[in-house]
Parts: sequence; structure tokens; C-alpha cells
Amino acid sequence: MVERIPMSQSGYQQLKKELERLEKVERPDVVKAIEIARAHGDLKENAEYHAAKERQSLVEGRIMELRDKLGRAETIDCTKVTTRRAVFGTVITLMDMKTDEEVTYQLLGPEEADVQRGSISVLAPLGRSILGKAVGDEIVAKTPGGMREFEVINIQAGTAC
Repeated sequence: MVERIPMSQSGYQQLKKELERLEKVERPDVVKAIEIARAHGDLKENAEYHAAKERQSLVEGRIMELRDKLGRAETIDCTKVTTRRAVFGTVITLMDMKTDEEVTYQLLGPEEADVQRGSISVLAPLGRSILGKAVGDEIVAKTPGGMREFEVINIQAGTAC
């Protein structure tokens, strides 16, 4: 059975755009760089050739990875999700029970998660502990800083997904 990867519609489009750039721009550029380096002669001691071949390997690897992820993507419209419970795409506001600080995260897929931009993966420990919770529920989550307790104080529909 194929493991699906949850992804917002905009996240899917970003990966698709990256794949297109790699296939139509990066790949041909690398092929040209290899041809130019080959023309310089002895390949054993040709640093340009080895650098171009390494770049080719990285580009081809990323292309394969993106094709796989896009093939397994399960796109979700974040604007049409329920706000009764924390689900993919919702924006969750939590109260840290120890510090009384509020934090807000949007629950997204692993490819889109970026804590600095206010989103966390539904597959990360904190994201998993939030899924299915309602306003007023308490959460105990394992974080890089140790075990932390939160209370869900708001759930709203995501935007720009």
C-alpha cells in the first residue's frame, strides 16, 4: 500500500514548480556543463567535470524525490476543513501551561512545515499530539526542549493553502 503524503494545494503547486524548473532549466544546464568540462580533456583530474557530475547526481536525485512525493500527494483544501477539531490545514492557537505564552501554528504536511513561518508538520510529535483536539483540550507533547503541556485555545480555518 502506498503511503499518502498530506499536502496543501499551494504546497503541491510549489513542488510541481520546483520539479519543472529542475527538469527544464537545471538538468539541461548540467548537461552543458558536463559537455564543456569533457572538452577540456583528461577526466581523471578535471575538477569541473567532477563538480558537474556531482551536481547532476543531486539534480537527478531531487527530481526522483519530487516525482515520488507528487505521485503520493494527497492534496487538501485548507479553507474547507472543519474547525471543531484540529485537522490538517487548521490554524491552532495553544497556551503553554507553564509559561502562559500563546503560540499559533498551522498544521501542514512535512514538505511545507516551517516553524519560523508558523507551520508545523502533522507528522511531527507536536503536530500528532494536536490532531483531533478541540478548544479546551489539553495536550502533552514531546518537544526538543522536553515534555510540554499546552491547552488548545482557538482553532480556525487555514488561509493561503
